[in-house]
Amino acid sequence: MTTATKGPSGLAALIGVFVLVGIMWLLEAFDAVIPGDLDGYGIESREPDGLIGIVAAPFLHADFAHLMANTVPFLVLGSIVALRYPSRFWAIALTIIGIGGLGVWLLGPSNTVMVGASGVVFGFLTFLLTAGVLTRHWLDVAIALGVLFLYGGILIGALPFGVEAGVSWLGHLMGAAAGILAAFLFARKADRVVHVPQ
Repeated sequence: MTTATKGPSGLAALIGVFVLVGIMWLLEAFDAVIPGDLDGYGIESREPDGLIGIVAAPFLHADFAHLMANTVPFLVLGSIVALRYPSRFWAIALTIIGIGGLGVWLLGPSNTVMVGASGVVFGFLTFLLTAGVLTRHWLDVAIALGVLFLYGGILIGALPFGVEAGVSWLGHLMGAAAGILAAFLFARKADRVVHVPQ
C-alpha cells in the first residue's frame, strides 16, 4: 500500500507560501528601483479605488525593514498552515486576505493607505490557535501551544494601545478576526492521509 493525501500535497502548499513571499520581495525590489509608488495600491478605506488594495496590500510594504519584519513570521506560520492543511491552504489564505482586507477597507481611518502582510500573519496565528481549540486533536493543540509560545506576544498588536505610531492595529485585528473565521470554516478536521491500494 502507498499513502497519498487528498488534494494538493503539503509540499505544493509549502511552495505556495514561499512563492507568496517571493512576490512580496519582487514587488518591493521593483518599487525601490523603478520610480513610482506601488504602495499607493494599498487599502484606502471606503474609496472605490482602494478596493484593489484588499488583494494587493499584503504584497506591498513601506520599505525593506517592514517587509523583513513580516517575512519570517509569514514563512513560519504560513508553512505550518500549509503543512497541516495542504488541501485547504489557499482557501484559508484567501479568506484571511479577503475578509481581513475588507474589514480594513470598511473600518479603517480616512485618508490613509494601509500596506503589509502583518494582517495575514495575525490571521495565520489566530487560525492555528483556534484550530487547536476546535479540533482538539493532539497535533493541533501542540501546534497552538507552540505558536502561542513563539508568537503570542504579538497579539497585543491587535489592540489600539499595543502598536507604535504608523502601525495599523486595525489591520492586525481584522486579520486576526479573519483567521478565526477561517478556522471555523476550514479547520474542523485536518487533512487526513488516505491509503491507496497498489
